[in-house]
This record gives sequence, C-alpha cells and structure tokens, in this order.
Amino acid sequence: MTKPHQLPGDPQAAVTRRTEQYFRRLRFQRKATLLLAVLAPLAVLSLYFHIQFTYTLKTSAKVHLAALAESQRNTIDQYLKERVANIMDLLEDFEDAKAATATMTVCLQRLRRICDSFVDVGLLNAEGIQTSYAGPFPDLQGRDYSREAWFRSLVEGDSEYHISDIYLGFRNKPHFTVAAKRLKESRLLVARATLDPEKFYLFLRSIGYGRGTDTAILNKEGLYQAVDPKRGELLAPAGYRPPADKAVGAHEIRANGDSIVTAYAWFQRVPWVLVVSQPFRLAYAEMYHVRRIMMTMTAMIVLIAGVGIWLTTDRLLRRAQATAESREALRWQLFHASKLAAIGELAAGVAHEINNPLAAIAATTGLLRDMLDPRFGLEWSREETLKQLDEIDAMVYRARGIITQLMGFARKSQPTLVPCNINDILDGVVRGLKEHEFLLSGIQLVRDYQHDLPTILADPDRLSQVFLNLINNAGDAVKESGTIPLTTRFTDDCIRASVADTGSGIPPEMMDKIFLPFYTTKEVGKGTGLGLSISASIVESMNGRIEVQSQPGAGSTFTVVLPLHPERDSLTRAEKPLKVFGA
Repeated sequence: MTKPHQLPGDPQAAVTRRTEQYFRRLRFQRKATLLLAVLAPLAVLSLYFHIQFTYTLKTSAKVHLAALAESQRNTIDQYLKERVANIMDLLEDFEDAKAATATMTVCLQRLRRICDSFVDVGLLNAEGIQTSYAGPFPDLQGRDYSREAWFRSLVEGDSEYHISDIYLGFRNKPHFTVAAKRLKESRLLVARATLDPEKFYLFLRSIGYGRGTDTAILNKEGLYQAVDPKRGELLAPAGYRPPADKAVGAHEIRANGDSIVTAYAWFQRVPWVLVVSQPFRLAYAEMYHVRRIMMTMTAMIVLIAGVGIWLTTDRLLRRAQATAESREALRWQLFHASKLAAIGELAAGVAHEINNPLAAIAATTGLLRDMLDPRFGLEWSREETLKQLDEIDAMVYRARGIITQLMGFARKSQPTLVPCNINDILDGVVRGLKEHEFLLSGIQLVRDYQHDLPTILADPDRLSQVFLNLINNAGDAVKESGTIPLTTRFTDDCIRASVADTGSGIPPEMMDKIFLPFYTTKEVGKGTGLGLSISASIVESMNGRIEVQSQPGAGSTFTVVLPLHPERDSLTRAEKPLKVFGA
C-alpha cells in the first residue's frame, strides 16, 4: 500500500508510526502463538512417540530374546540328553570295566559317527581306575579318577549320569566329561566320554540366529563354558552373572556406551546357564531406520506448516494493518471535520464575543480623536491618554484570547499524554466561548466539581473536543430556559465527568444507535452525526468509556469515565491505535 507523504510533526504521521509499531508487535506475537499452538502438540506427540517406541521395542526385544534363549536352551538340553543316552548305550555293550583296545576304538568311532564332538571314551571300575580307553591320549589308560569331582558326584549321587563343567584335567586342556554308571551283578561300571568344547561351541553357533546375536554358556560360578573366542576365553569369568532365582529372564545392560539386551535360560540337566545378548541398534536397525524416516517426514511437515503459518499470518496482518491505517486516516479526517462543525456552531457566540471588545476599541479611539480635536475644546492630559490606550490594549488582548481559544479547538495537534485536571479542561471549554452564549439563551451552567481530583494522564485537546461535543448536544437538547449540570467525581480509581441536561431525553429505541457515525436526531442541516461517534472513539483510545443515562421527558446524562492509571492496561495510549467508529 502506497502511503501519502506526511510532514514531520504531522499528528497523522505519529498515529501511523504507532500503528506500525503495534502491528509489528502483533505480527510477532500472533506468529509465535500460532507456531507454538501447532508445534507444541507435535513436539509432545513426538516425545511421547519416541518414549513409547523405545519402551515397546525394548520390551519386545527382551521378550523375543528370552524366548530365543529358552528355545536354544531346550535344544542344547536335548543335545546333552542324547550324549548321555550314547554313553548309557555304551554300558550295555560291556560286562565289566575291562575291554580290548580294539573294541573301545570301535565304540569311539561309532560315537564319533553320531556326534563329532566326542574326543575319547573309557571304562572305569568302582575304584575309579580307567581300565579301558580309546582316544588320542593313551597315557590316560590306568589313570585314577577317584578324586575327580565328576566321579565322586556320579558315584555318590542318585543320578545315573553326570555332566561336568569345563576343566583341564590330566590332559591340561579344556574339556568336559559326560559319564554314566550302572550296577551289573553288584559291580559298579562307569563309562565316560570327553567332548571337545570348540566343537560344542560350533554346535551352539549352528542353532543361534538373529542379527548380531552373541551366545555363551556359563556355570553357576559365572565362568565361561562355551564362548566366542573373540569375546572371552574358556574358564574366564564373565562380566555378567544372571540371577539364579528365575529360570528364564532378560535385562538391559550398558556396555561401552551401547544398549545391549541380554536374556538367559538355566539348563535342566546341568548347572549351566545360556546367555544370549544382542545390541539394540543391530536388533532393530530396520525399525530405527523407519523411525528416522518418520521423524524426517514429521520435521518436514512441521517446517512446511510453520512456514505456511508464518507467511499466511504475516500476509493477513499486513492487510489488517493497511485497513487499520486507512480507517485511522479517515477517522482523523472525520475527527477534524467534527471539530470544524462544532466550531461552526460557535460562530455566533464567537462573533458576539469579538464584537464587544471591537466596539469598546472603536469607542475609545473616537474619544481620543475628540480630545485631540481643538473644535471640541476638550481638556486632556498624558495620564488620561495612557489610560485610554490601556483600555484599547485590554480589549485587543481579550479578542486575541478568544481567537486563540477558537484556534486551539480547530487546530490539528499531535496527540500527547500529559498530566491534566478534568476540572480545568471543562472550565476551558465553557469559559468565554459557551458560557455567554448559554447566558443569552437562558441556559444555566451549573458546576459541581470535586476540587481535590487527582491529575490524569490524557490528551487535553482531545478531551476538550469530547466535552465540547457533549455540551453542544446538551445545549441543543435544552434549547432554552434549562439547566446543564457539569459534575466531576473520583470513584473506583476512575475520574467521572458528567454532562447532563434537562431536555426531552432520548427514546429507548434510539439508545443503541446514538454512537453510530452519521446518526443524528437533530433537524436536517443542524448536525453531522459525528460528534458522539468521534467522542466515543477518543475516550476509548484513552482506555475509557462513555456511559449514557436517559429518560424520556427528564433529560439525559453523558458520563466520561477515564481510568486514573491507563498505563496499567495491556496497551498504553501511546501504543494503541484509536478505535474507529466503535469498530
């Protein structure tokens, strides 16, 4: 919108600057509010989605991994059960602990065909002496195993078999033993076989599945029984020991800054526990990729929505600003036109007031001429001449004062807020310009002022225009031989200035229309219909209001109510554009 050229100090330019400042703040506030209203719920939903997504994934990961650990545990349990059955079947082939080497070699070959994890096999008597042996360690023939933990546990226990932990033994190499016993004709016969931990771990790897899954077996002391060589060594202590009070479970642990889900399942045939772990980022890499895509799309939607809201709001408010500036320019023109209309109504009174001092001046100058004319033979002195000149000066100053007051009402002045007294403003309006006019019309002005009124921050020129409009309307309503009471009071932290009349009052059906622009109850040619509209706009711009009380046949009372501290409101007068015609 192209703005008209405005001179420095022009009141309209000052109002335009205030309007621009107001809309600049309004644009920022509305944009921020709308963006917050849109983005805050999205941020809360995104946060909730992130928390819920992470919680659901971790819960799902724990349940899934615990089921995986239990399934693998059952498979290994079945594997060990089969190895025990292989050894017990071996016992059926022998009557005592003595067997030929060739026979034992055949038995070992048969076991290896069933499971290649078998390393060697042997028979032991009741004293724990290995009397028969086949395998890569022939020096184990005749060894005494009576002090070995697995032998004592098998012989002294109720179970027919025993599976030992990984140990070094006589061969000084990690291995574990599967042994079984049988009583034959009151003689104890024990068969034992050694399994290779490396091949056992290969079997463990073959039944494992899941991206990034790491599987290990620990004994109840937390020592590795089967482990990936890259992760640890056999018989070395593990960093994690599952609780023994629950058969199957899962936990989340932190390692090297990474979140790892670890599940465990205790074996039924041996005091071992299977531990399965999986890094969170590997287990749900695809889900995290989907979440990143969703977050990226959400961010793009938020960005597009934010830019759209920002641009749309800016465009709408700039249109509103252009409309407000146009309406403010029109309001300013109507305000000045209303002042000129009110001045026009005062023309007769002003002419009379000026004619009085002019007549006195003419009479005094005529007297001076007569005193100086020798035909009249009048005596005069210097003192008498100066006295007459003083009278002329007094009349001139009086006329100048009347004209100054009239120009004060008519001029375009920049609105300024200054401390002022309502009583002084009312007196300034009626004194000289209106009081004599009402006196000639038989209308009596009655002043009922509260003399200790506090000062108020307002624009005295605009308030003068308001009171002039109200007093003119009161004079038109009274017409003649009536009373116009002027009252000021301070109540409820507000200044109340009332202009009443003893006229005919306002009909109820017209009360809702009196502040509309161009609405008037006066005869054609005697009113513009702008006075009350402009007055209401001026008072509202100072955060005040005009109250009306009227009763047909009893007169009307218009009360201007102004807050003592307008700066306490959300917008001060210096910031708030004037309301146009109550809009």
